[in-house]
Order: sequence, then C-alpha cells, then structure tokens
Amino acid sequence: MLPKTDPPLLKSKSFSDHSSSYYYCSSIQTFLSTHPRSWILLCILSLQIFLLFCIYSLPVSFSFHHFPPPLVNTSSVITTPQTTATTTAIIKEEEDIPIPTPTQTNDICSDGRVYVYELPKMFNRELSEKCDELNPWNSRCEAISNKGLGRKYTTNDGRIIGKVIPDKLKSSWYFTDQFASEIIYHNRILRHKCRTFDPTSASAYYLPFYAGLAVGKYLWSDNYTSVHRDYHSVKLLRWVQKQVYFKRSKGWDHFIMLGRISWDFRRSKDNDWGSSFIYMPAMHNITRLLIERNPWDYFDIGVPYPTGFHPKNESELTQWQDFARTRVRKTLFSFAGATRGTIKNDFRGLLLDQCKDSGNRCKIVDCGGNRCVNGSSAILETFLESDFCLQPRGDSFTRRSIFDCMIAGSIPVFFWHRSAYYQYEWFLPSEPESYSVYIDRRDVINGTSIRGVLEKFSKNEVRKMRDKVIEYVPKFVYADSRDGLGSSTQDAFDVAIDGVLKRFKAHRNMWDTKDENTTIRKLLK
Repeated sequence: MLPKTDPPLLKSKSFSDHSSSYYYCSSIQTFLSTHPRSWILLCILSLQIFLLFCIYSLPVSFSFHHFPPPLVNTSSVITTPQTTATTTAIIKEEEDIPIPTPTQTNDICSDGRVYVYELPKMFNRELSEKCDELNPWNSRCEAISNKGLGRKYTTNDGRIIGKVIPDKLKSSWYFTDQFASEIIYHNRILRHKCRTFDPTSASAYYLPFYAGLAVGKYLWSDNYTSVHRDYHSVKLLRWVQKQVYFKRSKGWDHFIMLGRISWDFRRSKDNDWGSSFIYMPAMHNITRLLIERNPWDYFDIGVPYPTGFHPKNESELTQWQDFARTRVRKTLFSFAGATRGTIKNDFRGLLLDQCKDSGNRCKIVDCGGNRCVNGSSAILETFLESDFCLQPRGDSFTRRSIFDCMIAGSIPVFFWHRSAYYQYEWFLPSEPESYSVYIDRRDVINGTSIRGVLEKFSKNEVRKMRDKVIEYVPKFVYADSRDGLGSSTQDAFDVAIDGVLKRFKAHRNMWDTKDENTTIRKLLK
C-alpha cells in the first residue's frame, strides 16, 4: 500500500559532514581499486540483501505454483512447562471425543502427527453458537448443524428422495452449505488417526479458526468497515504468534482450513471486498486449505467443495458408485445455473442459448432465486440423467456444481483451466482428458457448437470418462463419520490431511538432506 503522507525532508549536511564524507569516499575508492574481487562480492551480497528486504516488505505471497519447499529446521524439539496443562485442558474440553488408540507401529503415521490447537472460544465455538448472527438476512444455524453437514434430507424434501435416490442411501444425503468446510474439518481432525495430544511429538499444527464464519457477517453491509472484517483474524494471529511452536518455525509447519474462496481473504484496500487475512505478515508461511485457491500461491491448497452426499462407510460409497454407473442417461448435456444480468456479454447467457437451441439434447436447471441453494434435488436429478454437464466459472473461477456433477457420474465440461485443472490436483486424475472435456470459452464466443463437440465422442469414450469420474468419487466426498470411510478408502478430508503431512515431511527432508543448505547456513553465520 502506498504511504498516505510524503516522507520527511532530509536535513542538509554541514560543511564538516561533507568534509568527512570526502575522506571516507577517498578511502573506499583506494580500497576498491586494489581489491576488485572484493568489490564484486560486496555488490552481489548487497543486492541479495536488498532483494530479501523487498520481498518481505510486500503484503502478498510470491510463492508460485512450483515453488520449492522451504528450508526450515524443525528437527529440534522445544519443550515447555505449559505442555501438560494444555494437554489436560484439551482432554477436559473434549470429554465426548475418545482419544485415538495408539498404534503398535509408526507406519500408519510415518509422515508425521498433527497437533490441534485449543483456541480461545471466540475463534470457533462462539461463532458457531451465535449462528443466528452469521448472516444479515436469516439464521445459519441449520446450515452448520450436524457438525457442518447441515440438515438431513427427509421424505418431505421433494420426490427425488422417494424416486431417485435408493432407499438404503437416503440417510446419507444432507442440505450441506458450500461454506461449511471449517466446521467439517475441525470435527474430523479431532479424531484423525495421526492426531497427537503432545505438541512436542507433532510435525504439523492445525489452527481450528472459523475465519469464513467470522468474516461472513461483515461482507454485506456498508455499516461494517475493514476493521470489522479483520477483527477476528488480527486477534487470532496475535494469539498464535505467542505460541512456542509457531515461533520455532515461523508458521512453516502450521496449517488452517479457510471455508471460503481464497479471494475472500485477500483484500488489499480498506474499501474492497473481504478480509486481508492472507496478506497479514504472520500468515505468509501458513499452509491454507481452501475450496478455491490462488494457483500462483504455494501455500494455497484447493480442496473439494462439500456436497450433499456424505456416506457413512465404504459400503454406502460403493452402492452409490454402482448406482451412478448403471444410471440410464437420456440427455447429452445439461446446465444448472443462472445468468448474470449485470454482466455485459454474460458467458452463461451463451450457454443457456446453446442449451435451448439443442432441444431435448440439453436440459436446463434455472437457478434464479433460491432454487439451487445447497444442492437441490432438481440439480442432482438433472446430472444423473446427463452424460455431460457444463461448468462455466461461477462468481469466481470455481463452483460447487463441479462436484455435484461428478458425484452424479456426469462428465464435466470446462471453459477455464482455473475452474478445476489448476485447483484440485490432489483430488483429480492427472490427465484432464480422461475425465473431462475442455472447450475454450473464446471458441464458444466465436460460434463453436457445444453440442457438436460433445456429439463427436463415441459411446465407448463417454463410458471410459464416466468410469474415471466415478472411480474418483471417494476423493470428492466428506464422510458422515469422524473415522472416515474406512481403513482402505480415503475421502476428501483424508486426502487433504495426508497431503499436508507429506508436504511438511518433504520440507523437513529437504532441510536434512540438501548439501547446499549447509553452505547457506555457514554463509549466514
């Protein structure tokens, strides 16, 4: 941010100052003329120091997509007299949550163990308890109920429950809010197989801060300022910077789930949208799980939006996969969404026009109003009947509909690479063409027929893509169980946490094994 005032004028030097400077400069000139190599080394060192100061003074992360892991020494263990008291407090706080049974081998947690901070209640529990205040229009209590899964579907929630979803799977469907990930992850990590109550044995530290809930109530009114939107975030970072394990690593081994898109936490000006949480200095090294990431920030990790399907075990998951695989699909492609009337040349309008022109080859779900809130039955039924589903960008580059579509066994059609390919690499197949279709939006604008492109795929090619989508469904869902789907199947939460542990392990290994690190440390002494 540019300074609001001009810098102060420099005081003029006296004659004596100039005189002494003359002799000083003469001495330097003599030294440099006789030691040219020293001059070169001095210039290089000065340039490096200057660049480091410039980088750390900026309020943004320049950690690119393939930025190498940091050089951080986390091998030293710091003990603190507060460890026992903290552990006792956590166990007392969570008496209803059994401590995971210790394993006889370290193989199951070979990538490390997770310590969950016990944050002051204002950062999570109080926010969820005051759910009536999270939204200026209506209560959010139902949306974040059932440990973040929301209200269960019932027989009164439309004919889809009685007609489309198999009877034995009805109890696995919820009205899940797309911004409920913070609560879902918090409840799941308390029972993670590699959770430890001893912070000295941890290699990863989780901050269960509901940042999305905290900022959500302040986004929609001019009565709130940037101070309101940053209030909880500032308090949280002041708290965590006092913790001995954060001080040890400067946050390199800490991570957090932020339940909204990355851009909601990247406010650069006071009057702009959202919080400036990610731009705060103490956040620079903390790994962040988000439903939409900034593809150029190493510390952002994209994870699936929560959908309405939450199987309790592997059996329910397999039943759903079989159901989606054998479903008779009568429609070539579908589109669920609404136009953006305020946007000139709205791309969604082009998709709707093409869909209408395709007759019975395309089915539309008009999401004007609240018809599509939290994954309605109309959306699921449409995706279950379609070979392909159109997935333009939403209010941002991603949308929950991507995962609603794939869970139904429909093949997504993308128009922006940033809608999925640059977002969810831990969760999607590495070959985009194996499970999806990409049509450049500029081609559509210039007249390319979506129907024409999709009709070129043979039945065998469509079947293979659908099989690949259905194969990956476990990585798109969040299980309705604190223990996940089972020992042999990972859901989206398991993939995310294991990925974080592997990333932190790579950080430690790099510090321990890279020979050049030793040279760097010697130069810095």
